[in-house]
Amino acid sequence: MATENAAPKTLLEATRYFADPDVCLAAAVALRWKGGPVACPTCGSTEVHFIATRRIWRCKEQHPQRQFSVKVGTIMEDSPIPLDKWMVAIWLLANSKNGISSYEIGRGLGVTQKTGWFLMHRIRLAMQAGHFDKMFGDVEADETYIGGKARNMHKGKRARLNVQRGRSIAGKVAVFGVLDRHGKKGHSEVRAEVLSSLKKADVQGHVREHVEPGATLNTDAFFSYTGLSADYMHNVIDHAECYVDGQIHTNGMENFWSLLKRAIRGTYVSVEPFHLYRYLDEQCFRFNNRKMTDAERFAHAAAAIVGKRLMYKTLTGHELLQSSQN
Repeated sequence: MATENAAPKTLLEATRYFADPDVCLAAAVALRWKGGPVACPTCGSTEVHFIATRRIWRCKEQHPQRQFSVKVGTIMEDSPIPLDKWMVAIWLLANSKNGISSYEIGRGLGVTQKTGWFLMHRIRLAMQAGHFDKMFGDVEADETYIGGKARNMHKGKRARLNVQRGRSIAGKVAVFGVLDRHGKKGHSEVRAEVLSSLKKADVQGHVREHVEPGATLNTDAFFSYTGLSADYMHNVIDHAECYVDGQIHTNGMENFWSLLKRAIRGTYVSVEPFHLYRYLDEQCFRFNNRKMTDAERFAHAAAAIVGKRLMYKTLTGHELLQSSQN
């Protein structure tokens, strides 16, 4: 197994490092089982035998799925894509500040755009973080809309959505975010999610879900935040007057929205509302781990691939379509 000193620190080193099948497998094993012994993903037994000719293991316990590879039980399960391409793809997505398109992944790895698109969404699933604790201290809350501008729409689409040229929220998706100015990692951390609407009940419900009562909450003058003073030290900055008043501002969230929209407009160009939350997970992952080195960020993403799986029919909505027809 490769030593820690030999671990890659740049994309060039990573490409060369994972090109060796034995080194790549050893690195994947270390990430998959976190440096511990190889365990059967079906029964958990560590009594396993390695079949070197096939690069798989066989569990000594008697059950139907005795043979398994390092991919089983991860986002890579049942994928014909070689392990070295998976490792490089995780490195690229974890460390590209503005994201990376499926076309570029396809060209770089020698796979089709469709394969690259599916592969990247599975990596985004690994980047998805569950939050069980609430934010406290200085917190910012803000909202935005993601979608095309009316002036760029085709005349027929504007007519269908009944919008006029200029500012309009028709055809856009509401996104809400909260930012802890002093996160556990020593810097600000953000959480973002898609909302069905920006009505008061929806917005305040998500504020209470993520922010501990008693925290200092900084928002703009959007009407949906009215009434939060009962549970929080609610500071309001009216952007019609100014954007900063001492420590009262939402510039941290505005910065995150800028990074998100730069990635969507500049790299992904067009994102379906059905998949938007996956792109939010990707951007939150890079933002919250921005102080890490590229190697550390890659290892953090690769270590999160276990216990998660995304089927193509689920990703494309075919599974939902079938269930609605039954």
